[in-house]
Amino acid sequence: MNEPVIQLAHGGGGQMSAELLAEVILPALGGEVPARELMRGLTDSAVLEHVGSRIAFTTDSYVVQPLEFPGGDIGKLAICGTVNDLAVAGAAPRALSLALVLAEGLAVDVLRRVLRSAADAAREASVSIVTGDTKVVERGALDGMVINTAGLGEMLPQARLGFERIGEGDRIVLSGPLGEHGLAVMCRREGLGLASELQSDCAAIHVLTGALLAELGADVHFMRDPTRGGLAAILAEIAQGARRDIEIDQRSIPTNPTAVAAAEILGLDLLTVANEGKLVAVVSADSADRAAQVLAKHGIASQAAVIGTVAAARDGPLVEMVTHVGGRRVVQMPYGEELPRIC
Repeated sequence: MNEPVIQLAHGGGGQMSAELLAEVILPALGGEVPARELMRGLTDSAVLEHVGSRIAFTTDSYVVQPLEFPGGDIGKLAICGTVNDLAVAGAAPRALSLALVLAEGLAVDVLRRVLRSAADAAREASVSIVTGDTKVVERGALDGMVINTAGLGEMLPQARLGFERIGEGDRIVLSGPLGEHGLAVMCRREGLGLASELQSDCAAIHVLTGALLAELGADVHFMRDPTRGGLAAILAEIAQGARRDIEIDQRSIPTNPTAVAAAEILGLDLLTVANEGKLVAVVSADSADRAAQVLAKHGIASQAAVIGTVAAARDGPLVEMVTHVGGRRVVQMPYGEELPRIC
């Protein structure tokens, strides 16, 4: 492909579209299989064989700006985010689709890097990108690129998850420090010096969810990844869904000092900042410490900790945090999106 930037004609379905697929997209995502050979087998849908009877299905779109940020990029984010949505449902990710909406004028070198990153993330997660689509829009219609994904996963036999399984006395387990993704993106966007020190936590967490279910089975009652809205949104959702109160201890929440500093500079609450490689699990009280130990065996969860308890609702579902100084603070569902375009 001779053109250094994406043109509208690359989305027209003709020769330039074929060149984009054959020379840029398929070589990046197809591994060792020659692109021309892959193109001969392309269809609009993938037929999956030997899948189990219980299937999880998810879809998501990614609009992060900038496209590349410390610790990741929009390609890695799209793969990990979709894998994680399947993982917290109790599924083993099996196959993904990946659709690109590209802006006229996007540098092909940027597209190549993003696609290589997506392919690497899929390979590390042992998941296949089996189908996709590409469209091109006029210059200025969007900021470089949007990615849409869909994912299929096979439900693990040990998974018995749901709000109805959350009971009084259950414990809240968090896999690591909060806010690293959202703050890394914002620091890069705003040109803050901390951008060189702070890395996104973008990672696939299926290894964590799979390990928890394998070790604890039915003692795992609920799982979620705290993305947009952060931990605050997830805890409020759990409290409302289970119709119970939740109390967390600020002293038990693992933190990254650089993320804390960045949040203070930007005037943000770490509890509401997005994460892309963290797990929140609700487990039975007897299994809480063991859950944290199981998670801590994995590098991405080395700081896993038990941070709170589920209690009976008093005047309606409420989330409270015991602060560092012993006071109590109500943790509310964020009203809007404090950090736009971070995932």
